[in-house]
Parts: sequence; structure tokens; C-alpha cells
Amino acid sequence: MPGLYVHFPFCASKCIYCDFYARVRKDWKPYAEALMQEIRDRAEELSVPPTTLYFGGGTPSLLPASLLLQVAEQCRSSFGVRDWAEFTVEVNPDDVTPAKADALRDMGVSRVSMGVQSFDDAQLRWMRRRHTAAQAVEACATLRRAGCDNLSLDLIFGFQGLTDAGWLASVDRALALQPEHISCYQMMGRWGDADEERCRRQYHLLQERLTANGFIQYEISNYALPGRESRHNSAYWSREPYLGFGAGAHSFDGRRRRSWNSPDIDAYLAGRQYGSETLSDREVYEEKLMLALRTVQGLPLAALTAEERALLAQKEPVLERLSKTGKIERDTDRLRIPVRELFVSDSIIRELFPD
Repeated sequence: MPGLYVHFPFCASKCIYCDFYARVRKDWKPYAEALMQEIRDRAEELSVPPTTLYFGGGTPSLLPASLLLQVAEQCRSSFGVRDWAEFTVEVNPDDVTPAKADALRDMGVSRVSMGVQSFDDAQLRWMRRRHTAAQAVEACATLRRAGCDNLSLDLIFGFQGLTDAGWLASVDRALALQPEHISCYQMMGRWGDADEERCRRQYHLLQERLTANGFIQYEISNYALPGRESRHNSAYWSREPYLGFGAGAHSFDGRRRRSWNSPDIDAYLAGRQYGSETLSDREVYEEKLMLALRTVQGLPLAALTAEERALLAQKEPVLERLSKTGKIERDTDRLRIPVRELFVSDSIIRELFPD
């Protein structure tokens, strides 16, 4: 079912690893007004009501709760939604006060995603995070007291100087807070660890520790207690339609058309500027492979057209080799990458692309 994504491209400071569009500025009110205008203008683009709402960034929790509420109410009224199946807001630990936590609850937020990244203060300072480990722990407690019963924590591994022991220490600190969901990402780029084997080992240590504590891995970077998978993000991987609002936000019609707003706050405030593309048959096929094989469930062959199944059949020698080496599992109706091989999924998926 369709979802709505609202981008708040504001941060109090930039972390060293961040590739998302965000700026250190505070013109929040005019931006919220522009957001609400875009939401009104595009309300006819979905043929059925959306079921999920996601406030991401940037740092949505940086904004006053009153502005977040106005945008949330605009989404409800423009799309005729009374209750969301899932309403997620991303937060930074240092923004979570009792008043902010209560406000999120009162506006109908049912899921909070907190960017913790590490429970080591020295690592947090190096990443240029604004919070301490103690603040992250207190933020979790504050959200729980406000009634939050669906909490997701983000962690980062595979960066320079991170030892296996240090990584597991952060994972264990996260587990001690009893979240319902954990997302873990490998740091890439200039700050990433060039030792691929060490990064692979940390990824496998994570899988083992979370699985032993009742978490189910359902996507390359995401783990949840049973029934607590992110409904909004899961729709991305199954190519469900969604609308993205705000500077730098992306949209998809569920078929071939992808569009995006210009990643420029000033341009957005002056009047929405956007680009779009129509995917070719080959691009649709490659996207189906890439997105579905990121998930533990894999690719249901019924999702492929007859032409796409013919393209996949051309890769039979490759599939046979990958199956024999344990890189791919397949049966009569599904193709998947085994959990133990998800760390190298990109290279496996590329082998299945048409020549």
C-alpha cells in the first residue's frame, strides 16, 4: 500500500558520514508552510489512501513539535487518513525531552527511530554526533515513559578504529534498552574501514548477537522482533508507490516513474523544482532484482513478467554456479540470498543483471 515520506533537511551540525541532504539552518516555519503547500498540491497523485507516514531527515526532532503537528495534520486532511498503520519519526537523542516525547505520542506517532550510532563517547565525538551515550539511554527511557512501544535504534559499524569488541559492546548496550527494532549500517567513504574482512566479521558478529536475542533479520541492514518490521521501509523494497515531500525527497508511482525534488532548500522555498525519469524495461527488471534480493524473503518469481523470467533464464549458468557455491538459494517460486551471504549481496546481484 502507498506511503508518504516527509523530508526535514535540517541539522544542528553535520556528522562526518552523512550523505543525506541536510543543512545547518533554522528557517523551519517557512519550510513547513512550503511542505504543507506541496502536500495539498499533490494530494491527487495517489489513487488509494496512503497507509504509512514517515518523517525523516536531517533531523525532524529538531523542529518544534507544533510545526511537526501541522505537517502531520496536513497529511491526514489532504489524503483523507484518520489513522496511520504506521507513523514513524526520526529523532536524535539530545532532542528528546519529556515534552517532545509527549507531543510525538499525542500527534499519533506510533514508531520512533533514534539515531544512536554508537554507545562509545569517544566514537560519538569523532563522528561529530551531538549526544553522549548517557543521553541516548535517557532518551530511550523518556520515550518509554511517554508510551512509545515501538522503538528502533540505529548503529554504525565498519569505521576506522572500531574493534570487534568495541562493536559488540555497542550492540549489547543497544540490546539492554530492549528496542523492538535495530538498523545497522556500514560506514562507507573516506571514514570507512578499508579492511573488508574485518567489516564482514563485524557484520556476522552482529547477525549472531541479534539472532541470539530474538531478533529476526528481514533486510540487509534491518532486524526486528517478530511483527515489528518497518512497514514503511518494507514497501520500498517491494516497489510499492510512495510520495516524498520536501527538498531532496523522492517519489515512485509503483510502476516506472520516479521523481525527485531539487535538493536545495532555497529553491524549494521559492517554488518546488523537480526532476523525473521513466524506467526502461531493463531498469525495471534490475530494480526488482536489486530491491527484492536485499530482503531475507528474496524475489518471488511471480513478481516477474514473462519477459523478465526469460531474462533470468538467460543467467541459468550463473544461477547454477551461485547455487552450488551457496551464494543463492532457489526453489520453484522464489530466489534469495542466504543470510550468511548478505554482506556481499551487491556483487551477487550484479552477476544476475543482463549482459
